[in-house]
Amino acid sequence: MRERALAFAVAALACLATAPAQAGGVTPTKGQSAEQTQKDIAECQSVATQSSGYNPAAPPPPVAAAPPQVGGRVKGAAAGAAAGAVAAGVRGGDVYDNASNEAQQEYRQNQAGGAAAAGAVVGASRQRQDRRAARSAQQQQAAQTQNQQAAYNQSYQGCLTGRGYTVTP
Repeated sequence: MRERALAFAVAALACLATAPAQAGGVTPTKGQSAEQTQKDIAECQSVATQSSGYNPAAPPPPVAAAPPQVGGRVKGAAAGAAAGAVAAGVRGGDVYDNASNEAQQEYRQNQAGGAAAAGAVVGASRQRQDRRAARSAQQQQAAQTQNQQAAYNQSYQGCLTGRGYTVTP
């Protein structure tokens, strides 16, 4: 449930980041002509893009959700079982070597079972770490885009205000 809420928040930030940066109007306050107004708007857009690194005409792609990572426990258990069975044969010693085939097989299976359980725990832990890292990267990308957009808006509005226009959001 918590992961869904986090994914929703990241998606909402991505939508905000791709919204048009200047949806409001520009009103001349010093009697500028329509031609001069268009020229000033274009120049201020260029200045804002250069200063912020954000271009509303070509916004960054939306933050994609990381594909679900599955199988960490199974992969870890398989690796652990294989390692446990090999280790059982290696460290068996004289008692192991002199035991019957059935006893050796049972010993290897017990060792493999314990190692598989440990491997499943390690695999699940790594899978959770990978998911957290992916979410963190998504959040950072969304925050960076939002910051760039805010810097663009501030620069754009400041430029137009300095040239004698009122900018309404």
